[in-house]
Amino acid sequence: MLDGSMDEDRLCINTLRFLSVDMVEKARSGHPGLPLGAAPMLYVLWTKFLRHNPKNPAWADRDRFVLSAGHGSALLYALLHLSGYEVGMDELKNFRQWGSKTAGHPEYGAIEGIEATTGPLGQGFAMGVGMAVAEKFLAGTFNRPGMEIINHKIYALVSDGDLMEGVASEAASLAGTLKLDNLIYLYDDNKVSLEGSTELAFTEDVAGRFRALGWRVLNVNDGNDVVAIEKTLSEAVGNCGKPTLIVVKTHIGYGSPKQDTKDAHGEPLGTEGVIYTKKNLGWPTEPNFIVPEQAKKVFAALRERGRNLEDKNVELYARYKSAYPQLSAAYEDALSARLPAGWDEHLPVFNPKDGAIATRDASSKALNAIAEKVPTLIGGSADLAPSTKTLLKDGKDFVLSSAAGRNIHYGVREHAMAGLMNGMALHGGVVPYGATFLIFSDYAKPSIRLSALMGVHNIFLFTHDSIALGEDGPTHQPIEQLWGLRAIPGFKVIRPADANETVSVWKISMLSHGPVAIVLTRQKVPVLDVKHKVIDEGVKRGGYIVVEPDDVPPNIILIATGSEVHIAIDAAKKLLVHGIRARVVSMPCLEIFDSQDREYRDSVIPPKIPKLAIEAGSPIGWWKYVGESGRVIGLTRFGSSAPGNIVMEKLGFSADNIIKHALEMLKS
Repeated sequence: MLDGSMDEDRLCINTLRFLSVDMVEKARSGHPGLPLGAAPMLYVLWTKFLRHNPKNPAWADRDRFVLSAGHGSALLYALLHLSGYEVGMDELKNFRQWGSKTAGHPEYGAIEGIEATTGPLGQGFAMGVGMAVAEKFLAGTFNRPGMEIINHKIYALVSDGDLMEGVASEAASLAGTLKLDNLIYLYDDNKVSLEGSTELAFTEDVAGRFRALGWRVLNVNDGNDVVAIEKTLSEAVGNCGKPTLIVVKTHIGYGSPKQDTKDAHGEPLGTEGVIYTKKNLGWPTEPNFIVPEQAKKVFAALRERGRNLEDKNVELYARYKSAYPQLSAAYEDALSARLPAGWDEHLPVFNPKDGAIATRDASSKALNAIAEKVPTLIGGSADLAPSTKTLLKDGKDFVLSSAAGRNIHYGVREHAMAGLMNGMALHGGVVPYGATFLIFSDYAKPSIRLSALMGVHNIFLFTHDSIALGEDGPTHQPIEQLWGLRAIPGFKVIRPADANETVSVWKISMLSHGPVAIVLTRQKVPVLDVKHKVIDEGVKRGGYIVVEPDDVPPNIILIATGSEVHIAIDAAKKLLVHGIRARVVSMPCLEIFDSQDREYRDSVIPPKIPKLAIEAGSPIGWWKYVGESGRVIGLTRFGSSAPGNIVMEKLGFSADNIIKHALEMLKS
């Protein structure tokens, strides 16, 4: 039994600590060290500063909290449970088990109140920066004098491991450059990582680094000193034109026999260790999962506070809506992810007689046409906008003095760009896009994977899509990237063949409920001589027939994506001289095509007709479509530095090589 001498703050902190410890111990798996050390700072943050309403977790103007150190998930679940979110005690007791909402690392969408999926270190750091960008942009776009309907903070708990990751450094540098003063991060400075003391691999002056990056740095010398934590957070919430890092000195596994050791990081304390820790901190050893009545009262009061905060915001918005009806309608559309009426009415249409055009240029025209109608389409490039053609011509640059700007200059930071996009999408109210060369998607892959895992609406634009980019050579010529991206569950990879397919791809991308990659050419390609309606409907189904020689069944089917579709069309024409009727299928999106019913798929790619696939990349996944008797013209080597058309021809992407393979297949 509790002896009654414990003060209210310590009682609540220990409730959080031991709910976490009991979760880990019951699961025989997890990370008890962070909750034991970091509980005081998160208790102060959640009870004194965080503006949120557990009864309406989707309140648009709530503060966001990201547990970037996702391995400390048990502490987050304890906070959500006590605060009144729909996380019952049974879920705490089912921590890390099959079917549980309380997964080993926080998962967005599993429980309301989890703002982001975290666990891969550094990702939460970057997503928080993206949330801060979204908040600033929406405030700059919709707020009016005396009516700041959007005015909230982004908080995160970050660890030593987070700050070691390169993505955090990229994001921190950009946050300092953009002067995101709505960003407040608590750094759990416990000097221990999984392998041991940080002296082994992380001896830098973290505070000095962040000051150099343009952050304000504050310090709390004792992570158990709730008065000092509250005082420092009070200072942090005052805007200073900079993001803030609060360095909090803590003890990993505080109070346990494993305190200040690596063993506290990712191992249960064990039965004897739990008993020792509970006795050491004045907590009953039995039963487990205790929530004292006084702790319940403290957190219950927060729910009333949250309701009051939201009520004030609702009252303000009512006045705003009366004063600015058109602006409020646009704001409500943005929050509900509704596209404005007529958003796609003025998209460009391309004709073969207009000549060849690179799909990156067609994409630029479509992007700018959509941006005119969708004011919350916002994005940029990793210092490649002139090459990726992703600059919004009428959109100003996003800077603190012009937060309504829609062109974000990410710098050469592909990983941070993708991480920020995730944060922006999670925040809501915006449609983020980001661009780089396809080869550099590798630099962003962990964030792209999280985008798919969370199912958020991001549009990734990858130009310079093949060896046809030419003289920059094999370092810049993608080979395995297409299939690497296609292997990600829930991620649409779309490689259009011409300008009109590109426009159709943009329509799909804007309406998508998850992330999309649009893969585009640097080189010019012809405009398909196919009716626009056929293209639009075909792209929506992922694959369709672009060339059919006559009304009788074809002798062979040529399947291609992107620029290679045109080589296949040329080959099909020349095959007629040999008396061979070739069907050409454009397959811009395999994921969408695979989701069609079998009748449609078989109508496009009949099972019993020989098939030859052509794509200027790895052939690894095409055998599913061509079968054992089919062939694939692809690449199992790196490219070469030379003019793009020469590289393509030398490496087998020519009509003559397609004809050679087709003839061999039909003779066998």
